[in-house]
Amino acid sequence: GVPGLAKTLTVNALAQAIDAAFQRIQFTPDLLPADLVGTMIYSQKEERFYSKRGPIFTNIVLADEINRAPAKVQSALLEAMQERQVTIGEETFRLPDMFFVLATQNPIEQEGTYPLPEAQTDRFMLKVKVGYPSREDERRIMDQNTRSDLDEIKPVITPADIMRARQVVREIYVDDTVKDYIVNIIFATRKPDSAEIKGEDERRKRFAGPADLYDLIDFGASPRASIYLNLAARARAFLKHRGYVTADDVKSVAYDVLRHRIITSFEAEARELTSDDLVRMVLDFVPAP
Repeated sequence: GVPGLAKTLTVNALAQAIDAAFQRIQFTPDLLPADLVGTMIYSQKEERFYSKRGPIFTNIVLADEINRAPAKVQSALLEAMQERQVTIGEETFRLPDMFFVLATQNPIEQEGTYPLPEAQTDRFMLKVKVGYPSREDERRIMDQNTRSDLDEIKPVITPADIMRARQVVREIYVDDTVKDYIVNIIFATRKPDSAEIKGEDERRKRFAGPADLYDLIDFGASPRASIYLNLAARARAFLKHRGYVTADDVKSVAYDVLRHRIITSFEAEARELTSDDLVRMVLDFVPAP
């Protein structure tokens, strides 16, 4: 979302609500990879090099305005996000068990922004769009932020609680028909004619059909998408106090999981279609169990 929509404030509030270590890193054009992961420092007294760890060694990392730093710095996150480890010199250091990266991103049309590499965006489980608030919400925001006594956020959960909840989420039941539905959705972003498609209806008349996706999508979702779509659907079922996943859970999280993994073609841009539009097309045509 555009600047000023409280993206950073939201992540800061989340970090304060969790009794865990937190680091906020402001991404700027002059940031270096060593500023993120650490570097080797020479000690004249001991006449040797030693590793100085960077701010990424924490529980929660906020990469603020991540697309204002060059690709080399953005790529420095890849090993940490995927392998849960960081290599400095010849040493490899494991990151904490509870480690995740939250990032804020400005629209690429904004001054001084860089597009994120596809390999990096694919490692983010979700991409959530933040829009302008409604008139009523903006009034509440104005009132709450102009008071002299701002509310203090206190921790309400620990990393151990989150790790236990994560284990429960992975034990939530997913029926084979729902698993097939997830795979059908992912394959429809790659090979539209390989997924089972709904019959003729008003939504089908609106678009040329699933074969049209061939011309609208340059690259479909990766296998990470099916994994994260499964886990995100389980997490939603967990939040709804259910021990099983439904097709509605999958549809509810599909946009956040897929919008940054579908690369639109030039033709899609010419038709002013976004990745959200393409996800909607896929969900319209792939039958739910």
